[in-house]
Amino acid sequence: MKAVVVNQAGGPEVLQIEERPIPQATTDQTVIHIKAFAVHRYEVLTREGGSPSVKFPRVIGVEAVGEVYQPSKNSRLARGQKIMVVNGGFGRAFDGSEQEYALVPDEIIHPVTFEGSWTEFANYPETFYTAFGALKTTKLHAGQTLLVRGGTTGVGMAALVMAKAMGLKVAATTRRKERSQMLLDMGADEVVIDQDGKLQTNNSYDGMLDMVGAPVVSDSLSHVKRGGYYTTIGLLSGEWIWNNFDPFENIAGKYVTAFDGVDINDEMVNDMFKLINDNHLTIPIAKVFKLDEIQAAQEYIMKHDRPIGQVIVTTD
Repeated sequence: MKAVVVNQAGGPEVLQIEERPIPQATTDQTVIHIKAFAVHRYEVLTREGGSPSVKFPRVIGVEAVGEVYQPSKNSRLARGQKIMVVNGGFGRAFDGSEQEYALVPDEIIHPVTFEGSWTEFANYPETFYTAFGALKTTKLHAGQTLLVRGGTTGVGMAALVMAKAMGLKVAATTRRKERSQMLLDMGADEVVIDQDGKLQTNNSYDGMLDMVGAPVVSDSLSHVKRGGYYTTIGLLSGEWIWNNFDPFENIAGKYVTAFDGVDINDEMVNDMFKLINDNHLTIPIAKVFKLDEIQAAQEYIMKHDRPIGQVIVTTD
């Protein structure tokens, strides 16, 4: 089988394709046949050595879709069953998605009902699960208002289409006015321009999902109603710490939390795919690459002016 192995930190050239034997299942680890996966910017950071917990050599990639190839001795899964894998050490503590087959702990393999292509399926796992979990955490109900800050990110677009399917009224932000119509076409009830870290609106909302993070947190919270929910789920700014933050000014009467997508369970996955399947939800795919083109795929994900949408790699 083909595996993309990073032996040492560096540029795209360290993504080297090697031939490896297909692994064998164990008592509680199943072999999956990977069909496709999404590429993420933070995986580029890992490749460059920016994730100290990741030790090389490593096959990186934190999510994959595919099917069961060889169930473990204790597995509840059957050969050929459609599955997805997200996080849980995948591509970090042990080898991940950038290969044709992977040996994966049973507890992070999730069976899924989905009838689309492998490329379409790969559009969902981490991006939609993060958005779905954040929406659940934000505790809104049909008819209430939600602002998605970072509306043209993958998670932002996933949150937009799922929130609309849940009956929410959704505003989405963008820093580029020319992208406003795209968000409206995806179902946004309102588009808010995010200019120099300030939202160009006087409106307040029952809930907010924030993909930008620390530098804009005070501005974000100023647009959440008293009694409303603010959930941070991204760090587009690259900053983690809320500096010079006055809790009485910013969060009095409001509920503030973060969703990290660490705890993934079958019930949530099933609920998410029911919403996706029942409403035919999707977001744009910017480009599809083959596994042999993994260097180009990682370079493409970092391009500033590339088309909006996820970058998918297939193993076929």
